[in-house]
Amino acid sequence: MPRAEVGSTKFISNKLKSKGLQRLRWYCQVCQRQMRDENGFKCHTQSESHVRQMLLVGEDPKKYIQGYSNDFLRDFIQLLRTSHGEKQVHINHFYQEYIANKEHIHMNATKWPSLTEFAKYLGREGICRVEEGEKGIFISWIDNSPEALRRQDAIRKRERQDRGDEEREKKLIEDQIKRAQRDKDATGTTDGDAPEAA
Repeated sequence: MPRAEVGSTKFISNKLKSKGLQRLRWYCQVCQRQMRDENGFKCHTQSESHVRQMLLVGEDPKKYIQGYSNDFLRDFIQLLRTSHGEKQVHINHFYQEYIANKEHIHMNATKWPSLTEFAKYLGREGICRVEEGEKGIFISWIDNSPEALRRQDAIRKRERQDRGDEEREKKLIEDQIKRAQRDKDATGTTDGDAPEAA
């Protein structure tokens, strides 16, 4: 049966029905198609286009899995960077944000078997800070772009300069106190000697 023409009533009806997330088990990552039920998925897996795609994937599955993994990592980090910056966030809550986009790469198609393994990978590679607490795993993006490194250097220099200024001011004040003390001692002894001499 042919697909509904774009703009037709049936096409619009189908689009409305497919809004929101569907069951993961009825999604075909290779064809990037979501089916609504088991029968639709079964029919899809037997279709000529799906079989052709699976034959292509079967020739070099590692290449496809690596490609999906790279895409997943890129999209995940892009969203983390833009939505949370370097702020710490619970990985499960963030993953829910990530999968809210219907066009996302599914984790089932990647080399990571679970979200925890993915978090460990992010920590090992130095892409994110990963901390495990009572409430679960928290991640925060590490901004190591040249621009951010320059910004951090400028902040460190400013702090060093401020510290140096504070130390110089402190030393000047101490010198003034010592000078005042010497002057007081010098004038105090002369004042004290003067009345005795008179």
